[in-house]
Amino acid sequence: MVKNNVRVLGISGSLRKSSFNTGLLRAALQMLPEGMEMEIFSLSSIPLYNGDLEKSGVPESVIEFKNKIASADALLIAIPEYNYSIAGVLKNAIDWASRPPKDSPLNGKPFAMIGAGGALGTARAQYHFRQVAVFTNMITFNKPELMVPKANEKFDDKGNLVDDKVKDKLKKLLQELYTFVVNLNK
Repeated sequence: MVKNNVRVLGISGSLRKSSFNTGLLRAALQMLPEGMEMEIFSLSSIPLYNGDLEKSGVPESVIEFKNKIASADALLIAIPEYNYSIAGVLKNAIDWASRPPKDSPLNGKPFAMIGAGGALGTARAQYHFRQVAVFTNMITFNKPELMVPKANEKFDDKGNLVDDKVKDKLKKLLQELYTFVVNLNK
């Protein structure tokens, strides 16, 4: 990491064009603190994990994903909640990135979670993701949390964040994530 320059990889666990979670990442791009840059990686090209594929040759999209994770100083993961848990798309991508465990770019990688959903935001999915993060040895950024409830009221019909209170919380999270990562690398 270049001193005080933090590279973040944004990952949305949703593939939907007007996804609220992808909308949170797009909003984050507009409010990054000085010294932070972010790229959003789409999981749409990641195939379903299959050990046979892994043995015969890891797909290029997975190699690209793992390389992007490795070159980032931190991850910002937008976690949708499906059936009280992590979206399959996101879990699948993490499964690929964690293989083989000894070479996983997730090992020791700092990350923050955000999410937009129903009545509880994405609280249950974020808590489940913390369990995955423990196993993959990721470094969890704990506070502030961002779980956006009633997302349909906080985004427009194109998936753009329009709620000023959520924008303020997201901006604070990004600033704190920046400080967290810089302090980890002192």
